[in-house]
Amino acid sequence: YRGDILISNSDKVVQELKDISIKVVYNSNNSTVTRKMYVDRLKGLNITSKVSDFYTSASITSEEITNLKQNATIFVIGEIGLKEELTAKGHTIVNLSSNYKNVDFVIVGLDREFSYKKLAFAQNCILEGKAQFYATNSDSTLPATSGLLPGAGVMVNAVETCTNKKPLKIFGKPNSYGIQMILNHTKVSPDKSVIFGDRLNTDILAGNRAGINTVLVLTGVSTELEVKNIQEEAIRSKVIDKNLIPNLVIKNLLGFLKNE
Repeated sequence: YRGDILISNSDKVVQELKDISIKVVYNSNNSTVTRKMYVDRLKGLNITSKVSDFYTSASITSEEITNLKQNATIFVIGEIGLKEELTAKGHTIVNLSSNYKNVDFVIVGLDREFSYKKLAFAQNCILEGKAQFYATNSDSTLPATSGLLPGAGVMVNAVETCTNKKPLKIFGKPNSYGIQMILNHTKVSPDKSVIFGDRLNTDILAGNRAGINTVLVLTGVSTELEVKNIQEEAIRSKVIDKNLIPNLVIKNLLGFLKNE
């Protein structure tokens, strides 16, 4: 979907895949909403799902952070999706009135109430305290019905600039943490897995890095011309990351199922 609008026939495609016993999961860089909110949103679009079908940058980050430290003290630049995932794992989320010296991690995601005070506190936690810096994703923009809006990368870059430190890890796409987690949880081998996505520099790059099959769907951000330009540049230069090139390009999901 785009905004609150279902991409044509997406509900039919998901159901057809399920009807032939193909496991469908969703890997999103959006850390602002909870997985239950995703379930409810898809239900409103006539798509049935459950919480465990979703791997958001928030849920991926939470699981990876928990592997690093149990019951951590965390300052979050982000929204309910990220905060709920972290607290569900037993972590404590602190606010601006807390002692920055007690913070173990600063985790940055999309925050539509981002402020100078939040940035300054994150800076203190990292430079004056002991906090390690992690991020959910580095998307510079995100799609909306009105056009593009600033993404989490804007907040991540702000913290990076004022601390002169890069995040130790960025858990969302194009890094492959989420896809590796999906493969581990579902016990499906990479050669039998495929990611359908509309962005070369996130979905396709992450899929190729994880060693699964990649399909670019031309109903979103990236275009067929971009693919052609990258393919041509890859032939001329070694600078281009060939992982940006999908295994297949399709106009839409329904056409793919019907071999159109």
